[in-house]
Amino acid sequence: MNRTTDGDLPAPAKRLVRGAVGGFVGSLAMSGVMLAAQRLGLVGRLPPRKVTEGLLRRHAGLRPSRPAVKLATALSHLAFGTLAGALFGALFRRRAPAVRSAFLGTGFGSVVWGASYLGWAPALGLMSPPGRDRPGRQATLIVAHWVYGVTLALIAQRRLS
Repeated sequence: MNRTTDGDLPAPAKRLVRGAVGGFVGSLAMSGVMLAAQRLGLVGRLPPRKVTEGLLRRHAGLRPSRPAVKLATALSHLAFGTLAGALFGALFRRRAPAVRSAFLGTGFGSVVWGASYLGWAPALGLMSPPGRDRPGRQATLIVAHWVYGVTLALIAQRRLS
């Protein structure tokens, strides 16, 4: 019997674990894209930081230190990506070839971008809607979400070893 790290888990739990791992790794890859774009002057202050600061300051009434905001930003971004990845794992039950997985991931990344930047982030006053945001930021964010989604899907569609 071939044992893997997802071992004797029931199939739905295996999909959630693979999706969560894919979401975590995808969030790291996405962060790399966003940091590179920031260094190139394409995005200004990164959205995960803007969102975290807004949630802490405006919605929770907290005034954390700069290091605390940096840590909260990293943890919340990774947690959001991991949870979204688990959702992907639950939604896409059948394994697919790498090319199909990449298309699924691109679509899922687009949905996550849309739900965030057309939905809850502007609704909570944390980000400007795309049409009123800094020029170039949203195109960069869409690409970063595609990197997230493709990375997520390629990992989630594989067996953990």
